[in-house]
Amino acid sequence: MPVISVPYAFNEEELYVDLKSIFGHSLFLKCEGFNFAGSIKLKAATEMVEAAERNRVLTPDSILVESSSGNLGVALSMIAASKGYRFLCVTDSRCNLSTRLMMEALGSRVHIIAGHEAHGSFLGARIDYVRSLCASDERYVWLSQYTNPANWQAHYRTTAPAIARQFPRLDVLFVGAGTAGTLMGCARWFREWHRPVRIVALDAVGSVSFGGPPGRRMIPGLGMSIRPPLLDESFVDEVIRVEEADTIRACHRLARRGFLFGGSTGTVVSGAMGWLDQHDRRGLTAVAIAPDLGERYLDTIYQANWLKDLYGDDILSFDEPDTAPFPGTIPDTLPGSMPGTVPDNAPIEACQGPQPQERKA
Repeated sequence: MPVISVPYAFNEEELYVDLKSIFGHSLFLKCEGFNFAGSIKLKAATEMVEAAERNRVLTPDSILVESSSGNLGVALSMIAASKGYRFLCVTDSRCNLSTRLMMEALGSRVHIIAGHEAHGSFLGARIDYVRSLCASDERYVWLSQYTNPANWQAHYRTTAPAIARQFPRLDVLFVGAGTAGTLMGCARWFREWHRPVRIVALDAVGSVSFGGPPGRRMIPGLGMSIRPPLLDESFVDEVIRVEEADTIRACHRLARRGFLFGGSTGTVVSGAMGWLDQHDRRGLTAVAIAPDLGERYLDTIYQANWLKDLYGDDILSFDEPDTAPFPGTIPDTLPGSMPGTVPDNAPIEACQGPQPQERKA
């Protein structure tokens, strides 16, 4: 039984979901959302803060500041609250509302960048703001997840070895690319392993991480509007770019089987299933990393109006049949009742299904 005294001391490392029953291909999905920060970003946040403490960069008067689209901001908010630091997260309008509220509930301040910088990048505007803060007051400490080696070292130390322990015959690993911390940490570790592992990076269409034209991206998490400074493509065997529509469909397909995952996971799963469709899967052991869960996306990728406004009415068209509908039409009201109420004289048994018949002697 784990007993902890600080929230960052707990992280579930050994939970996997086999997606074969949902998508038809065996893919072991490593679930990284089961910790008090709710995402894989807890690992990078912990490693970066502890490195700054070892290097005496952080003092009791320091104010942590970071640019984040959401999950790292939550992780740093949790750690800052636990350790007694102040934290300011600089984000933009794509950050989910629930994520912003969570950071504020943990005592952090959230600054939302309203506009783009000169080249049309939210990220560039966020970084410009962080730099201006640091220049204005020496108390601000920017961990810089985009350039901090502790970002990838966290996954070199924890994520990759954890996968290897569970899958000693691993053949291919699918990893989403944002800052490239998870990707580089895992890729570097498996490059040194006793057997070759194919590293497949998943990126969002419209991201420029691996080249290509920039485009609109509305789902936070994966993808970058600048080339990630931590990225070394020599460690990556293949890159797959995923359309946001396919990300959304994968998320909803998982949800229809009871698994509520975040947008980054939808991107990874969609790209991985496309790869598996095109390759010989006999005897293949494949693992993918799911960075977070889906509760923070309820007002975006799981919200019908948001989806239709951005992607059109056909965004949730599936090749497989929908879940069986309710029989007939569900009435808005019951006879003799107000909307949303049960009549006062309704018997309790009416909501309990068929009752057993009395046995005759």
